[in-house]
Amino acid sequence: MELRLKNSLLRRWRSGDEPSLVQHASNRRIWLNVRDRFPYPYTMEDARFWVQAAGSAEIITNFAIVVDGEAVGGIGILLQDDVHWRSAEIGYWLGEDYWGRGIVTEAVCAVTDWAFESFDLCRIFAFVYEWNPASMRVLEKAGYQFEGRLRKSVTKDGRIIDQVIYAIVR
Repeated sequence: MELRLKNSLLRRWRSGDEPSLVQHASNRRIWLNVRDRFPYPYTMEDARFWVQAAGSAEIITNFAIVVDGEAVGGIGILLQDDVHWRSAEIGYWLGEDYWGRGIVTEAVCAVTDWAFESFDLCRIFAFVYEWNPASMRVLEKAGYQFEGRLRKSVTKDGRIIDQVIYAIVR
């Protein structure tokens, strides 16, 4: 699956993306806004593991954000299970050199539409750390609505912080 957008291309992660992934992902400002399973510093070994895992998954739900032929970020959904099987969580990151260009907003819109068309979903949601208003704006521009604040629900970088939840429903 490839989605050609105005500012980028969304496609499967593939061999050869590793150097660009390390270059753009190994950034403390990105790490501060993602879960700790996203390593910092981001090494070539981390990149090899991710590209192999994401690129060979049976159901591809994680995509490289490609600008000018280079993988500069990632976006994907995490399908839920059990009683939440008609929900998915969306997550994304983008190399700092590409911030402020509307790339992520466009990607969130495209992946949201694709996910609703591809899976029997009723709801897609995202968690955002309290200190990341730019990501909140991305979600709002993409049609997601603020649903609530989970007080002191995350420990990141040694700080206990709130996270907010946004969602869009079909």
